[in-house]
Amino acid sequence: MSRELARRIAFTIGALLLFRLGTQIPIAGIVVHPAFAADRIAPLSIFSLSLIPYLTAAILVQLVAVVWRRVRALERSGEAGRRKLARITLILALLLAAFQAFGIASAMRQLPRLVVNPGDWFVVSATASLVGGVLVLIWLSEQITRRGIGNGLALILSVSIVASLPSEVETFLTQLRRGAISSNVLVGNAILLILIVALIVFVERARRNVPVQFAARFVGDRSLLSRSTVLPIRINSAGYLLPVTVAPWAISLPVAFAGSIFGADDGSWVEAISAHLQFGEKTHIVLGSIAVFALAFVYTAFVIDPDHAAESLARQGGVIPGVTPGEATASYLDRVVSLTTVIGASYLTALSLIPEVFLAYGNALVYKMGGGAALIVVCTILDLQTQVREVSLTNPGGVRR
Repeated sequence: MSRELARRIAFTIGALLLFRLGTQIPIAGIVVHPAFAADRIAPLSIFSLSLIPYLTAAILVQLVAVVWRRVRALERSGEAGRRKLARITLILALLLAAFQAFGIASAMRQLPRLVVNPGDWFVVSATASLVGGVLVLIWLSEQITRRGIGNGLALILSVSIVASLPSEVETFLTQLRRGAISSNVLVGNAILLILIVALIVFVERARRNVPVQFAARFVGDRSLLSRSTVLPIRINSAGYLLPVTVAPWAISLPVAFAGSIFGADDGSWVEAISAHLQFGEKTHIVLGSIAVFALAFVYTAFVIDPDHAAESLARQGGVIPGVTPGEATASYLDRVVSLTTVIGASYLTALSLIPEVFLAYGNALVYKMGGGAALIVVCTILDLQTQVREVSLTNPGGVRR
């Protein structure tokens, strides 16, 4: 192990330990009973909101970029444009955090024997603590990305998921000892989780390699020889967070809007529709699957622009064998991306269905660790593996060995 790699790993471990320490620091002004377990303190800690407001803000900015060409151009305009978008995302995240924190603090002071002095000052101080916790986590995730190893945001999310697993496993083992579930169910769940992880590893590493031939050319005083390479296209170019996060919004927001106009009293048609669209209901499963599948296509079209890729290849003297440069290349890439996205969108839809289907049939273990949670953890580990290899093969000056 190189000295640089050891330093980065040590920094990352220290930052993650700091994060875990913060999850055990309760909000000032609440009564933490001695009987509280460590995992029960976390929802009442200064890091209670985790990075959810920041993720929500980032997703909203990405959505705006999909539909607003000016924001999309800003994202592709270089480092200055990306810094401006980062500032916008941070401001939006803090606004969302303040809104959520105020609601949580207001609800906490209504709970009996939880808050010492449930007055307005507690709401102000608790809101400030929660928003400050989000700001600290954003800063900490950026420091991990810059000075440590791996993506800081993904690592913090993964550690949160993994840290909750021991208590979940303990709960299921207790149910097994009491006879509430059979050992066959537990073994079946374990096998299913292994298959889910294997599927994620296979798909996330899979690429559709498009052959590209670069002709010999001069760049300044340098002569570049002709060479053959590939243009790798990921099977899952849409990621996970945006399609699966936005899909519930697409289902719930129209119902909420209808309820605000027509009312959602008991027996009303809005209330009946809302009942059928609850998580785990068949209607929600069908509409949610359609929404995830469609959003995967929409976001992939934003991430991969065939026209831009064709222009970039033409500028660099690259051609796809057997395909005419220009519009024909763009059409060819569009067909390849579309066919690849069918597989990726089906894969994302299946992952999003796993928790909901198994929760609907009373299988909570797969609900806890299926789909998104497994994808986040596995992709974080794969990214760590890649970065460790890169740092190991790179000298301190940034030159590959």
